[in-house]
Amino acid sequence: MIPPLTSLLAFEAIARRQSFALAASELHLTPSAVSHQMAKLERQLGLKLLERSTKGVVLTPAGVDYLRRIAGALAALSTATQEARHAGQGHYLYVHASPSFASLWLMPRLSDFARHHPDVSLYVSASPQHSDFQLGQIDIDIRYGVPNWQHVEIEPLATELIQPMTSPGFLKSHPVRHKADLLQLPLIQSTVNLVQWSDWFNTQGVTTRPERYEYSFDRAMMSLDAAAQGLGVALESNFLAESYLKSKRLVPVFGRAAARTIQAHFAVYPQRNANRPAVIRFLKWLHQRR
Repeated sequence: MIPPLTSLLAFEAIARRQSFALAASELHLTPSAVSHQMAKLERQLGLKLLERSTKGVVLTPAGVDYLRRIAGALAALSTATQEARHAGQGHYLYVHASPSFASLWLMPRLSDFARHHPDVSLYVSASPQHSDFQLGQIDIDIRYGVPNWQHVEIEPLATELIQPMTSPGFLKSHPVRHKADLLQLPLIQSTVNLVQWSDWFNTQGVTTRPERYEYSFDRAMMSLDAAAQGLGVALESNFLAESYLKSKRLVPVFGRAAARTIQAHFAVYPQRNANRPAVIRFLKWLHQRR
């Protein structure tokens, strides 16, 4: 006998939020009602799924296994419900992206997407955290990092050149002849980048490392802006810096031979979304515009 959906939703919310109170708020129920649904589920299964502790709620081994088994079904129900709500309203698509990709790459191209796909309603959100596809709320996640994510489809978006870049004015007033000369200049650090200054210097045969950074940022868009203002030299991707480089607000300090080549941005989505027309069209558009 299948447990009531209300009990399954309560269990999933408690496990995800690690709190009865937060789960109750999300489900618009009282904490006692959520606790009642949880107790009902455990009685029906004959299993202890959760343990309360001073630090919150912890899944038992049985709870971990059960959550893994039902998560896909709950996500499928959520997706089916969303599709039913939008029936007759054309295609819709929920996209999540890292903040720098959303701001620097996606937003400047949205008018192009709208022109070619006027029947697709696009919902875009941005944050550093990866989307949880088990919630069934996001169709495609544009992620930055090492592609070791499990149980998802992963498509690389571009081959990127990571290279030192700065404003033309800064480079004119601070001539650079050798790679090691950069150690005497204000360096801008982007703390979340896969390639850090120490990595780049190492590949260029420079054994000395920067003693300090004049500026450090946790977003590529801030690092690029700082360099465009003439505050120093940033180590960034030509993929994200495309508009800066085309407009000559930034210029590479060295040629392509001094760049690190990586793949770091990926379109990620669950396999169940692979055949959705809006997903197929958006992915095709992404690859055509890269």
